[in-house]
Amino acid sequence: MTSSRLWDRAAALPVPVDGRRAPEIVALPPDLPALDELFTFMRDAELRFQTLRMRIEERTFGTLGDQLVVMEVAVRHPGQARVTTSEPGRGTAGNYETWISDGVTVRTYSAPHRLGTERPVRHVVRGLDDPDFPGWSRVYVPLTPLPMETLPDTFIHPAGYCQNVLATGRCWISGTEIVAGRQAIVVECDHPRTIELAADRPDFHVQVAADVADGAILRLTETIGGEVTRDAEATLYDPDAPLPPATFDFELPSGTTRLY
Repeated sequence: MTSSRLWDRAAALPVPVDGRRAPEIVALPPDLPALDELFTFMRDAELRFQTLRMRIEERTFGTLGDQLVVMEVAVRHPGQARVTTSEPGRGTAGNYETWISDGVTVRTYSAPHRLGTERPVRHVVRGLDDPDFPGWSRVYVPLTPLPMETLPDTFIHPAGYCQNVLATGRCWISGTEIVAGRQAIVVECDHPRTIELAADRPDFHVQVAADVADGAILRLTETIGGEVTRDAEATLYDPDAPLPPATFDFELPSGTTRLY
């Protein structure tokens, strides 16, 4: 189950049926799958639920000591999403940032700075869906966008991470474990994103746990030289959860400065 640069199908989505996208692989086999099969299953994670509640706790370990960041995520397809980020170590009063989208407009609010923004959803670069482009040049287009290059985006839209990180190193499936009360398949990867220059870290290792039922990432751990530098885990993963009608409502508090 070891491979390198084996998968480039992040954007190779099945043809929609009656205008609706459906996962290419409905369910994984009873035994451990091959890596390419698992990555294809993970790519379509968000297509296996209509709503989602998720809580991610990220711990980082570095020169500033141990830090904890908590992300509360709510999703309703198509287009509606809310991500609230906080740092418990700083206390609870006004210590959060919110990102809300209806699929057309994104609103953000930073409580510590009392700053708000409102802007159109950022679209991917045009033209990357050309079928003549190699797989590595194409990108996954989500059903419901989330803040780009964040853990919620990586966990719920794993296609880009599978293609651009895991598939660039020596990768293998090491077994299964339970995360957030759900069974997950564990994928290990040695020195991803190798560029064969002095900046490479041959002792860099990534471990990912993917949900067996949906394909979403439930845990991501990074180590350097055997020492954990980042550990992010879903402590709550609740697909098709009932969401209150006001989940995606938000008004900027009085006194907020709007940047744009």
